[in-house]
Amino acid sequence: MSSLTRLTRLSGHDVAVDLGSANTLVYVRGRGIVLSEPSLLAVDSRNGKVRAAGIDARRLLEHEAGSISAVWPIRRGAITDDEPAESLLRSVVRKVHRGAGARPRLGVVVVPGGATAVERQAVERVCRSTGAERPYLVEEPVAAAVGVGLPVAERAGTLIVDIGAGMSEAAVLAMGEIVVLRSIRVGGDDFDEAIVRYLKRERNLLITQQTAEEVKREIGSAAPIGAQQWAEVQGHDARSAQPTTVLVGNEEIRGALEKPVARIVDTVKETLANTPPELGSDIVDRGMVLVGGGSLLRGLEQRLREETHLPAQLAQWPITCVATGSGAWLEEPKPINGS
Repeated sequence: MSSLTRLTRLSGHDVAVDLGSANTLVYVRGRGIVLSEPSLLAVDSRNGKVRAAGIDARRLLEHEAGSISAVWPIRRGAITDDEPAESLLRSVVRKVHRGAGARPRLGVVVVPGGATAVERQAVERVCRSTGAERPYLVEEPVAAAVGVGLPVAERAGTLIVDIGAGMSEAAVLAMGEIVVLRSIRVGGDDFDEAIVRYLKRERNLLITQQTAEEVKREIGSAAPIGAQQWAEVQGHDARSAQPTTVLVGNEEIRGALEKPVARIVDTVKETLANTPPELGSDIVDRGMVLVGGGSLLRGLEQRLREETHLPAQLAQWPITCVATGSGAWLEEPKPINGS
């Protein structure tokens, strides 16, 4: 885990990539984030060839669902297969190339703080396949903290809670180092899957994960949110297979989400329990900052405040702060603690 007292610009490189389970974001030196697209491939079911990537893949899947399969090369924060991941990254680089006028040079790639050595090697392998000679790997909690503007190079402790699509991490940082880290393969996708399972089990309703995501956004929460809310959910009856619509309340959806939410809360508690006392006192004063798409679940800040008795706040730009932070290694050298 590298010291971050100073961020030294990577000479000769101008692109940083946040290769996430749900979305891939690209930061270009001097321009900021220039691309944010689904980490998705559309693959021809007949011959296995990649037809499109990113937003183009999503559009193709909407129009040719019968002959096209959806492939997500990044699952639970890790590359599942080199070849699809290479196709995705090549597509990203090409799109940035078209917009930039000169071939971009990939320098920085974000990896989970809890990534194994094998998972890191897979990222390096895939990056080299696009022409990157030696990509610089930055841990996601560190990039998030830098992107949010937290003083991670100070002696005082800082707690960042990163809830992605397939993975959640809680990290305490101080003096430019990750001091305590806890990672679990649970994230926003698990919220959606929990809703799918609940409605099948309790309401005999079959829905897609996309529908579950819409329900989560409309009435999902991690804590009580006041007045009762309802949503009409369209799907198929599990017994007759006929199309049907069911009225669902926010309280039952909150119950459906309880298991993955509780695992994330417990991970934060475990991180705090393993934090050195001298840093723990800093976190009592500062609290924690939530980042990642999964942190947008309503009531999650409240739930964490109630269970940890610490301040908790959502980052201003929770989805893009990791990519923004990764770009710091591409810009002019500068202290990140203001000294």
